[in-house]
Amino acid sequence: MPNAVLLATVATAALITATSATAQAPSPSAPAPSPTMAAQAAPASQSGRTTNYDAAFFAQYAPRTALDIAQRVPGFALDLGDSNVRGFAGAAGNVVLNGSRPSSKSESLQQTLSRIPAQQVVRVEVGPGDLYGADYAGKTQVLNIILSAAPGRGIEGNFTGSLRRYSNEHLLVPDATASVVLHRGPSEFNLSAGLNRTDYIENGIDDFRVPAQGPTAERRIKVNHYYIRQPFAAINWTLGSAADHTIHLNARIQEDKNGVRPQTNHVIPANGPEHDDELFQRYNQPGFEVGGDISRPLGGGAIKLVGLATRKRRDYEDIYTGGPPVLGGFRQVQKARQAETIGRLSWTRSNLAGFSVDAGVEAAYNNLDNHLTFSIINADGSEKPVDLPIDNATVSEKRAEGYLTVGRSLTSTLHLDGGVRFETSKLKVRGDAEADRSLSFFKPNLALDWNDNGWHARAAVQRVVAQLNFYDFISAADISAGRVNGGNANLVPQQTWQYRFTVEHPLLKTGLVKLDLGYDKVNQLQDRILNDDGLDAPGNLGTGTRRFASINVNAPLDRLGIKGGRLTATGTLQKTRVEDPSTHEMRHWTDFWPAWQWQVDYRQDLGQWSYGASLQDRAHYTLFRTDEIDDFKNAGAYGSAFIEFRPNSKTTVTLDVDNMLNTKALRHRTFFRPNRTNPVPWASEFRPRNKHVDFGLTLKRTF
Repeated sequence: MPNAVLLATVATAALITATSATAQAPSPSAPAPSPTMAAQAAPASQSGRTTNYDAAFFAQYAPRTALDIAQRVPGFALDLGDSNVRGFAGAAGNVVLNGSRPSSKSESLQQTLSRIPAQQVVRVEVGPGDLYGADYAGKTQVLNIILSAAPGRGIEGNFTGSLRRYSNEHLLVPDATASVVLHRGPSEFNLSAGLNRTDYIENGIDDFRVPAQGPTAERRIKVNHYYIRQPFAAINWTLGSAADHTIHLNARIQEDKNGVRPQTNHVIPANGPEHDDELFQRYNQPGFEVGGDISRPLGGGAIKLVGLATRKRRDYEDIYTGGPPVLGGFRQVQKARQAETIGRLSWTRSNLAGFSVDAGVEAAYNNLDNHLTFSIINADGSEKPVDLPIDNATVSEKRAEGYLTVGRSLTSTLHLDGGVRFETSKLKVRGDAEADRSLSFFKPNLALDWNDNGWHARAAVQRVVAQLNFYDFISAADISAGRVNGGNANLVPQQTWQYRFTVEHPLLKTGLVKLDLGYDKVNQLQDRILNDDGLDAPGNLGTGTRRFASINVNAPLDRLGIKGGRLTATGTLQKTRVEDPSTHEMRHWTDFWPAWQWQVDYRQDLGQWSYGASLQDRAHYTLFRTDEIDDFKNAGAYGSAFIEFRPNSKTTVTLDVDNMLNTKALRHRTFFRPNRTNPVPWASEFRPRNKHVDFGLTLKRTF
C-alpha cells in the first residue's frame, strides 16, 4: 500500500494500543541558598547605568556558589541560554564573568556558575545588555559577576550531595557534584565533576473514547519509571585577569542517558480481553567540547579570538510490545552524529570618539548524519521494516555572520545604542531528500536607556532570526504518543521584530519592582503543517503576533516587622495569534505559550535557620497538530517548601519537599480524521499523571 496509507494505519494502531507519558507539573526552582547569620543586607548602589550588589548583600543567604548568588539578585531572572542553537552568538544567556562571556557553549550557565565558589565573588552588577557586547545587545538585563583575581590563594572548592525519596515504591536516588579551584601564580584551574542523577515514578489511568464524547473504548492503568543520568567532567584554565589580556581553555565530556524503564500498561478494553503492554525507551546522547579564547590589547581596545569544537552522538531506541493475547508492537532505532566547529574574531573599545564599539565576524560549520529504522513487530516476534519519508539524511550548513554595535551617552541619564548583524548561510540536505538553499538576513537593533534617581527604563527594538533544528528535517515515529512525525527539508527560519519596554525602581530599600512589556511580530512563523507525504510536520505559516506584560516584585519585609523575611512574586499575561492552516481561524501558537502564569516565593532567614515555600500555576497550553489538538495543564497550583540549617559558616543542610500539594498533570488529546479540516473529532484521550510528593536531603560544603 502507499506510504502515507501504511503510515496512517501504523499511527492509528499505535495510538489505540501504545503506552505513553504525559507532561509533568513544572519543577519548582531549587530552594535558594541560606544565610549563616541574620545579617542586615546592604542596600544596592547605583553606578552609572548599573545596579551594584556587594558580596555583603548576599551574606544573609550563605551562598556556596556563584549560582546561589545569581538566584538571589532582586528582580533578575536567570536566562541559561540554549546550547542547542548553532553558532556562538545566539547561544548566550544573560550572565557574564568579569564583563566577558564564558567561552564554553555546551556547558550551561547553571553548570558554569555552580562550579565557582561564592567566596570568589566580590560583587555583582545588573545592567542593560549593550554594556557587555553585541551578543547581549537585545537583552534588558545582564548580570556581571565580578570575581576576585587574588592569585596564590591555594585551593578552594565546594561539594553538594543529595538524596531524594519518592513516594512510589520508596525510591531513593543519590546525587553528587563537586568542583575544585587551584590557584598557581597567574593561572587558575577549575576542575568539576558530577553524577546528575534523577529518577522518579509517576502513574495514572488513561481514558480513550470513540467517538470523542462517546463511551470509554479502553482504559489503561500505567506506571512509568523515568531515569536521567548525565555524569560529566570538565576542566577550565584561566591565565590573567585583565579583560584585554587573558587566555581561557576549557574541555568538557558528558553522558546523557535518559528514558523509561519498562513502562507497564494494563489495558482494559470495553470489548476484548484484558492484557499487559510494555514500553521501553533508551535515549543516550553523549558528547564533548573543547575550546577557548585569547584576548589582547589592540588599538585602544581589545581583540578576542574564540574557537570551539563540539561533537554529539544520538543513540535512541524505542520498543513497544503487547502481551498475550494481543501480540506485536513497534520498534524504532535512531543513530545520529552531530558536529559543530566555530571560529570567531571580535574587537571592542569602550571609547572611540565618544562611542563604545563592538565589531566582529563569526564562521561555523555544522553537520548532522542521521539514520533511522522503524519496524512493525509481528505476533511471532519477527520485524517488518517500514520506510518513513526522510528517515536517512545528511544535513550540512556553512554559516557566517558579521556584526557592528555602537553606543553613546546623549546626556548624563540617557544612553543610545544600536547596531546591525548580517547573517548568511548555505544549507545542503542529502539522502532521502535533496534540498539546497542559501539564506541571508539583516538583523538591526536599537535601544534607548534612561537612568535617574533609582528609576531605570529601557525601550528597544530588534530583528531576530531563529535557528533551524536539523532534526525537524527528518521523519520519526513517536511511539509513546502513537503517531508519526513527518520531516520537512524545506523549512526556513522564522523572523521576528521584537519590541520591548522595561521600567524598574527600588522597593523598601533592598527590594525591586519591575514591569516588562513586549510585542513580537513574526514572519514565517514555524508551527505544524501537513506535508506532501500526508504527515504532520514542522512548517512555516504566515504572520504571527505575541503580546505580553510581566511584573516582578521583590520585597524585603524587615520594615514591615518580619525580620529576615523576603517575598518575591512574578506574574505574566500574554496572547499569541496566528492563522491556523487547517481551519483558517485565528488561534494561539503551538507549544508552551500559556495565557497567564504566576509564582510566589517566601523566604525567612533566622540566624542559623531558614525556611521558605513556593507556589506557582499557569494556564493550559496547546500543541496544534494537523490531525490532533494536544492540551496540557495542571490540576491546581504546584508547591514546594524547604528548611535549612547551617551548623557552621561552611556547611548547609537542606530538607525540601517537592509537589507538596500532590498536584496532577493533565493531558487531553482530541483526534480528527483525516485532519482538522474535518471539525468533528473521531476520538479523544485523557491522560492524568502524578509523581506524588517527594522529599530531598541536601548537604553543601565549601572548603
